Amino acid sequence: MSMNVQPDINFIKDMKEAGGDTLKKCFQCATCSVVCPLSSDDNPFPRREMIFAQWGLKDKLIGDPNVFLCHQCGDCSAYCPRGAKPGDVLGAIRAYSYKHFGWPAGLANLASSGKNLPILIAIPAVIIFIFWLISGGMHFPSTEEFVHAGYGHFFGHWNFGLLAKNVLFIDILMLSAAGVAVYSVFKGVTALWKKMAENAGVGEALYKPSIPQFVKEFLWPSVVEIVQHDRFRECKTNADRVRGHLPLMWAFMALAFVTAYSAFAQDVLGIFIPSLHGPMSLWNPVKIVANVAAIALVVGTGILWGNRSQMEADGLASKTFYDWFLIWMIMGVGVTGIGAELFRLIGLVSIGYVTYFLHLVAVMMLFLYMPYTKFAHIVYRTAAMAFERYRDSAYVKNPLNEE
Repeated sequence: MSMNVQPDINFIKDMKEAGGDTLKKCFQCATCSVVCPLSSDDNPFPRREMIFAQWGLKDKLIGDPNVFLCHQCGDCSAYCPRGAKPGDVLGAIRAYSYKHFGWPAGLANLASSGKNLPILIAIPAVIIFIFWLISGGMHFPSTEEFVHAGYGHFFGHWNFGLLAKNVLFIDILMLSAAGVAVYSVFKGVTALWKKMAENAGVGEALYKPSIPQFVKEFLWPSVVEIVQHDRFRECKTNADRVRGHLPLMWAFMALAFVTAYSAFAQDVLGIFIPSLHGPMSLWNPVKIVANVAAIALVVGTGILWGNRSQMEADGLASKTFYDWFLIWMIMGVGVTGIGAELFRLIGLVSIGYVTYFLHLVAVMMLFLYMPYTKFAHIVYRTAAMAFERYRDSAYVKNPLNEE
């Protein structure tokens, strides 16, 4: 049986730029599939993906759930006799997929290359600076005001009791960035699911699960598995990475809670209790959670930073903007957040305001660029794991036809 192969040259070029430059060293010995703890006889990856990548079969790969199920633990790269680094190749395919599925396309393309880093920083920095200009808050407060209000008057202050001026401006900035990210991810995951179903030959389901059934049987088990890091723990070469991922994951979950509480306290409870618009006491339980989470964020990112550097030094990974951009952004959020609080506590107004400005820039970058960076694996991998369960379920396969 013959097969008409139409390679996508631009796809191969993009893969090489994203860290898959060792692709052509692969000579299909299948060592990677043998050593990969996530591979099986029925699903031998990443060898198949390496073949598709060498042939430039973009459509096969961007709809291949295995690409997103790979945890890039490094086992395959460590044992590859040719130094083809299959883990990096699959990472490069994921990077291309995030750009391919990203919306808007211009922003997705911008976030895919290190040469655009100054622009990526400048976009949120200029937007926040303009908001600072038009807000009327463009000045450094007195030390007394700084101690009393903290950064609560960064974008100015008014006597309108229903909503603090600072809260309004931050809501506009951050909710807009998050809205773009959420819509982009929704479009991307929808397109990915459709492509995975097409490539897997999943036709019309025998009967479609309801939303509660889908969540209970496919989505929730995938989320639990991710939180418990079950597949991460099966990796051997890069097992220490779990020590960085776990505190980072719990830090993000804790900070999500703190952000939600703060928004509710500022936007809702603040209507009735204006004092909530000021900085929290250090002994407030929510503030304690926030500070512990910030420290865990920096520690976890630091572990991943060192781990990634060591893998590159050992020749087990290639140095790419795709891998480092997220590490830089998260570290930026953690360091500027902790720094802004410390400068407030010791009363350094000008340095504190500048650090807080940088913190807002880092947070907005994290929100805005989430769908196009390595951060996107949170949702795309979850979708792939849910699809993995769905395609083997009775919704798709008739158990009466199984031999």
